Amino acid sequence: MMKRIWIVPVLALFLAPAIARADFKQRDFELTLQGSGANGPDFDGATIAAGGSLGYFLTDEFEIGLRQTIGYTDLGGSGSALNGSTRIAADWNFNLGQWVPFVGGNFGYVYGDSVNDTFEAAPEAGVRYFVNNTTFIFAAVEYQFFFDTGDDASDSFSDGQFIYSLGIGFKF
Repeated sequence: MMKRIWIVPVLALFLAPAIARADFKQRDFELTLQGSGANGPDFDGATIAAGGSLGYFLTDEFEIGLRQTIGYTDLGGSGSALNGSTRIAADWNFNLGQWVPFVGGNFGYVYGDSVNDTFEAAPEAGVRYFVNNTTFIFAAVEYQFFFDTGDDASDSFSDGQFIYSLGIGFKF
């Protein structure tokens, strides 16, 4: 009887990684769908957005991608607006089985009704959790800073915004 009791936890330990593993390989693609929210440093307005990305793994760890986001902004008493951003990204992935943390950055263009059309750059980090071999949920954060004309580097960085994302992705 005692032998049977320890078999279940041991089998679970060996089978759990086989059930859902990232195992990103060179030439894999990744498609993500996400929602996000953002606020300025004074919490004086809010933006909600939907986005998607297509990524390609150049190596088992290094991924490049294209991201598109469309957002709706409510500026409090000033009205509302539609904004967007198109970005290229590069991320380094740490394959830990079901968990795949990543760090990287992106560069792109922000445009719309309530923003100055300008270039942006952002360091980013996040984590993916694989629910099976091809599907994952992820959370990410980035800090966008903008290249408005007339701003020096320190002003651009301090005038930035945090972007928080939560979404679902698929590896193929």
